[in-house]
Amino acid sequence: MNLKRFFSIYILTFLEISIIPVAFSELYSYVTCGSIIKLLNNNAKVRLHSHEVKYGSGSGQQSVTAIEDADDVNSHWVVKGKAGKLCKRGEPVACGTTIRLEHLKTTKNLHSHHFTSPLSNNQEVSAFGENGEGDTGDHWVITCSSDYWERNGLIRFKHADTDMWMAVSGNTYGRPISGQKEVCAVPYSDSNCYWKAGEGVFIKPTDPPNPALPHVHSEL
Repeated sequence: MNLKRFFSIYILTFLEISIIPVAFSELYSYVTCGSIIKLLNNNAKVRLHSHEVKYGSGSGQQSVTAIEDADDVNSHWVVKGKAGKLCKRGEPVACGTTIRLEHLKTTKNLHSHHFTSPLSNNQEVSAFGENGEGDTGDHWVITCSSDYWERNGLIRFKHADTDMWMAVSGNTYGRPISGQKEVCAVPYSDSNCYWKAGEGVFIKPTDPPNPALPHVHSEL
């Protein structure tokens, strides 16, 4: 792990054990490029999660799950543009944009492909790549009802390569990740496919209402 990544995690861990007031958060109503966020499934009330545990079947890649614990540092994801396309720090993410989500601690990208998920036999969702670089299986299209990804709005993630929707299946893993929920991709969108931005560090918009504020964070 490089020093930059180490200090990012250190700072986030510090913020998690500190009570941080949400100052002027109403000024920044959108999720922006470069933000580090947790993603909450609106139906199951669990957060998108990963860790250095590989699937025992399917691709054998790093597993992606969902957990109830709001304080786990392994649930942070960095919002990035698609490979080869600049996503300027602080730029609001427009609905319909193709993005990548990089797992902060392991630097692997949220990924999917034509492997079967372990519990529900849907499509597997994994974490893939090295140092934030993978392939087109890391591309997800943000689907929402407004012009931009709103921090308090519901969104869906459509996998660009396979046209499948990221969901929480409702199935629960046993050891070694007991109690964690299966995340998979499904062919049809339903209530299990809706997510929203949770806790995080939100990079200021390119043209913020108050340029004196460097960024705004909610309780991580």
